[in-house]
Amino acid sequence: MKHLLVVEPDAILGQRVLARCERIARATLCRDFLSARSQLLASTPDLLVTNLRLEEYNGLHLVLLASSEGVTRSLVHTDRPDPYLVREAQAIGAFFERTERLLYAVVGYLDFKLPQRDRRNSDRYDRRTAFRGGRRAADVALPA
Repeated sequence: MKHLLVVEPDAILGQRVLARCERIARATLCRDFLSARSQLLASTPDLLVTNLRLEEYNGLHLVLLASSEGVTRSLVHTDRPDPYLVREAQAIGAFFERTERLLYAVVGYLDFKLPQRDRRNSDRYDRRTAFRGGRRAADVALPA
């Protein structure tokens, strides 16, 4: 089984990620940077999943440490994306996902069938977030 290290200050989201991956990976949850750092140095995971914002640190510190320890895949997520930090994460070899898509995407990262680098342009508008409608009556947008 693959080993997954999840670094998430939000306990509920961390547990949901663990539950999502429990059938295909052995997962460890850390709530802060310091415990994640010691866990990362103690055993090298196959995939690091970290929140971009970790109190006084950020997830990029862990991605750099992980790459020096031989971790080939890292996934950074946040609910408040900063374009500069997203580009920085991609530049150091991490993949980026928005937090609302994390539960759906994390299993795909464990398959290791993705390219070596995240080639997506974080500055482009994501069409999946806008309602585009269709020709059927059921495709009409509901009022907010």
